[in-house]
Amino acid sequence: MRLFAAGRSAARLLAWLALLLLASPACAQGVDDLLPVTQAYQLKADAGTPGVLKLHWTIAPDYYLYRGRMKFTAGAGVTLGAAQLPDGEKHHDAYLGDIETYHHSVDASVPYTLAPGTTRLRLAVQYQGCHEVDPKICYPPHTEQIDLPLPASAGSGAAAANPLSNALAQLGSTPAGPASGVGAAPLPAEQAFRLDALAQSPHQLLLRWTMAPGYYLYRDQTTLKLRDAGGLSLQPAWPAGTAHHDEHFGDVTVYFDQVELPVAVQGDLAGRHRLTVDASFQGCQLGGLCYPLMNRSVTVDITGGGAAATAAAPAVATAPVAQAPLQMSLLAALLLALGGGLVLNLMPCVLPVLSIKAVSVIESGENPARRRSHALAYTAGVLSSFVALGLTVIALAAAWGTQLQYSTVVAALSLVMLTAGLWMSGVVQFGSSLGNLGSSLANKSGWRGDFFVGVLAVVVATPCMGPFMGPALGYALAAPAMHALLVFFTLGLGLALPFLVIGFVPAVARLLPRPGAWMETLKQALAFPMYLSAAWLAWVLANQRGADAVGLLMAAAVLLAMTLWWFERSRSRGARSRMLVVVLALLTAIPLYALVRLPTSRPAATVAADGVVAFTPARLAELRKAGTPVFVDMTADWCITCKANEHAVLDTDAFHDLLERTGTVYMKGDWTDVDPAISTFLQQYHSPGVPLYVVFPKGGGPGRQLSTVLTTALVEQALTEAAR
Repeated sequence: MRLFAAGRSAARLLAWLALLLLASPACAQGVDDLLPVTQAYQLKADAGTPGVLKLHWTIAPDYYLYRGRMKFTAGAGVTLGAAQLPDGEKHHDAYLGDIETYHHSVDASVPYTLAPGTTRLRLAVQYQGCHEVDPKICYPPHTEQIDLPLPASAGSGAAAANPLSNALAQLGSTPAGPASGVGAAPLPAEQAFRLDALAQSPHQLLLRWTMAPGYYLYRDQTTLKLRDAGGLSLQPAWPAGTAHHDEHFGDVTVYFDQVELPVAVQGDLAGRHRLTVDASFQGCQLGGLCYPLMNRSVTVDITGGGAAATAAAPAVATAPVAQAPLQMSLLAALLLALGGGLVLNLMPCVLPVLSIKAVSVIESGENPARRRSHALAYTAGVLSSFVALGLTVIALAAAWGTQLQYSTVVAALSLVMLTAGLWMSGVVQFGSSLGNLGSSLANKSGWRGDFFVGVLAVVVATPCMGPFMGPALGYALAAPAMHALLVFFTLGLGLALPFLVIGFVPAVARLLPRPGAWMETLKQALAFPMYLSAAWLAWVLANQRGADAVGLLMAAAVLLAMTLWWFERSRSRGARSRMLVVVLALLTAIPLYALVRLPTSRPAATVAADGVVAFTPARLAELRKAGTPVFVDMTADWCITCKANEHAVLDTDAFHDLLERTGTVYMKGDWTDVDPAISTFLQQYHSPGVPLYVVFPKGGGPGRQLSTVLTTALVEQALTEAAR
C-alpha cells in the first residue's frame, strides 16, 4: 500500500512539474539561473549532543522546503526515533492539498540509538523544495548522506563536568522497556522530557510528553494544576503504560517515547480565553538515574484550539483532531429527535418490548378509557426515563449507550429480558392483566405495568440508535442543558407517539384486531425474541469479561428461575413462603456482584486481524504526521448499527480492496468496554455514541465525519478524496 501511495504521489508531482514547465516558454530560459539544490538548501549536521542529531537548513531567498517531504533513513547500527520538526507555514496547494513549508531556515532534531560496536553516525536525509518566483519550478527529492563521528561517551570526567549530575539521585531498578540510551551522559531535563499542550475544545486539553530514547516518565509522580483556577478542575484520563516494580515507589506505571494525556476541564469557562497548566512530574534515564521533580507550565489558547509548548522546545507538529462545530438549530434537533424516536420503535432491541405493549393495547378492545389509560401510563414511563437519562448524560458528560460498557448492567438486562420471556411463555404471571408486566399486585387499571414497559423500552433502546438519532443526540451532548433536556424529551415523545395515537384517536384504534384466543398464542410466540435478546446480551458479556462472566450469569439465571418458580408457588401460601422469594432474589444478586471483580478479557493489542490497527491517540497522530490517510471506525459489540455496517460494507472484499487502492489505514476503536481515549474522541465530534466514522485526509486537515449508516458508495467517495 505504501509503494502504491508513493507511486501516486510521484505521478502527481511529475504531472505538476510538467504543467509548470509547459505553462510558460520563459521558464526554460530561466532554469539555468536556479541554484544547485545543495546551495538552495544548505544542510549542516551536529552530533555533539549524545543521542540527538541536530540538523539545520539555510534556505536561500525565494526558495522554500516542504515539511512533509522530509525523510530520515538510518544507516547500519543506527536506530532513529521520531524527528522533531517545528510547525511550518500552512497553505493550500492546488496540486498537493494542505501543506506546510519553511522559508529562510529550519532546525530539526532526530533522536537516535546505536547498536553495540557502532563507531559512526550514518543516515540518509531526504528533502524537497521549490523556487517560488519565475521560473517557478520544484526540485526532485534530494538525498544527502550523513556520516559523522560520534561524541565522546560520558565517563566519570564527563559526568563530573555536567552540573546536572549533582542533582540526580539513583532511584529504583531499570524497568523493562526500550534499551536505548543506557550509559550515555544524562541529557538536560528540557531535552530528555518535553511537554507540549493543545486545546482540542474549550473543555478538553491534550498534554503530550516526549521522552528522549532511553528515558521514561512516572505516571503516579505527575500532578497537574490550573493556575488561577477560579473553580475549575482538571480530570486526566491516563492511557495504559508499562508496568514496573520500583524499589522505592513499589508497583508503578511508566511511559517510554511519548504519551498523550487527555485532560477534561470541569467548570464554567465564561470569559476565559487561555488556560495555564502547571505540571509537576518525574522521570528517569535507563540505568537507574532519576531526575528530581520537574516543574513546567504550558499556556493554551482555548478559543481557537491552538497548541502551546513549554519554552524549552518547539511544539510537536502533530495536527490535533479538530472539534466538530455545532451546526444545527434547536428546531432542527427537535424534529430529528421526534423522527428518531419514531424510528426507534422499529429497532430490533425495542421491538420485543413493544410487543408486550401491543398485546396490552389489543386487550383493551373497544374500551376507550382503558386505551387512554394504557397510552398515558406507557408514555409517562417513556418520558420520565428519557428525562432521567438526559439528566444523567448531561451531569456525567457521558455518551448514549455507555451503561452497556458495564458488565453488571449487561447481565442485569439479560436477566430482565429472560424474566419478560418467561412471563410471556406463561411460566410466571405478574398480576391479572397481560399489560400488567412489572407489577406484583393485580389491579384493575394496570398503570404500573404500563409504566414499567415504558421504562424497559427506554433501557433496551440504548444500543439501538436509529440513523436519525445520532445528529439529535450529538446536538444534545454539546448544547445548553435546557436544550439538551428538550431533545431527550422529544425523543421519548417520538417513541411513545404511536401508542398515544392509538389511545386517543378512535379511528386508528378501530384498526386494531379484536381480542380473542389468538392473543395468548401471539404472546407466547413473542417470548422468543426476548430469549434471543437475553442470549445476545450474554454474548456481549462474554466479549467484555470472558467465560467466567457467562458462568456467573448462568448461575444468576438459575437462581432467578428458582425465584420465579417459588414466587408462583407462594401465591397460596403464608408470609414465610413469600419471604423465601425475597431471600432467593437476594441470592440472585450475588453472581452480579461477583462480576465487578472480574478483569476485562479484551486484549490491549495494537494490531487486530486482517491488518486492522487498534485505535490509540498516539498511533493516529503518528499516521497523520506521516501523511497517511486514515479511516477511523469507533464500534462496540453491543451496537447493532455497527454490526450492520460491518456486515454490509466494512467486512467486504470491496472495502479491503479500496483500502489497498487508496493506501488508507483502517483504524478501529472498540468501545465495548470503558476506554477514556475513545470517549474523548467521541466528544471531539459531538458524537452521542457509536458508531462513529471519521476519515482523515492524506495531506492533513480536519477529519471528515461520515453518516452513522454506511454505504459502499459513501465510503468509496470519502476514501478516494482523502487519498488525493
